[in-house]
Amino acid sequence: MRLVLILASLVLATACDAPKPDPTPDTVPEPQAANTELRDAIQAPLDKARAVEDTQAKEEAERQRTLEDAGG
Repeated sequence: MRLVLILASLVLATACDAPKPDPTPDTVPEPQAANTELRDAIQAPLDKARAVEDTQAKEEAERQRTLEDAGG
């Protein structure tokens, strides 16, 4: 009985193939945008915050230039 089980397991093990590698590993599929409303809802406040940061940076640079021009 043991011999039959061992032979059966060997036959099954030899029938299994090793996994085949991806034929084109250099190409990565492009992600699909499934839920654009959710992405837009998340992205909108981030874009608004970046715009505020840019405005503040420009105003600070202008203030620094004004101080330098005034001799300070």
